[in-house]
Amino acid sequence: MGTVIHASVRLREGLHFTAVADSGRAIELDSPHEGNTDLAGPSPMETVLMALAGCSAMDVISILRKKRQPVTGLEVKAQGVRGDEYPKPYTNIELVYRCSGEVDPAALERAIELSRERYCPVWRMLGATVDIQYRYEIVPALD
Repeated sequence: MGTVIHASVRLREGLHFTAVADSGRAIELDSPHEGNTDLAGPSPMETVLMALAGCSAMDVISILRKKRQPVTGLEVKAQGVRGDEYPKPYTNIELVYRCSGEVDPAALERAIELSRERYCPVWRMLGATVDIQYRYEIVPALD
């Protein structure tokens, strides 16, 4: 049997929930409803994009460090396109990796590929049904 992970959400008001997992750390989830624009946190679908970007970013930075690449910063931006029909799942996601430092482009490309192919479970799950593309750029310093 694999590792069991627990998570729960508790209603606060409207569509605002507090989510907690085994780590004990909480995040606030919310969604626009009835004209409410003062949101307490991201929507569940936004957290899916954040989870993908975060999971892959952790893989990539770990791999680059193991390869002793002089990386000074990493930012991963995720953009998802949702379908028009309910439940409106993501149909396409693009990840943009912005890496700073004197990093070898081939090392960065390989780190992203390893994340995609082997290490990131979020990418593996989403990639079964969503077209996920990526691109990267190496910049002198992140803003």
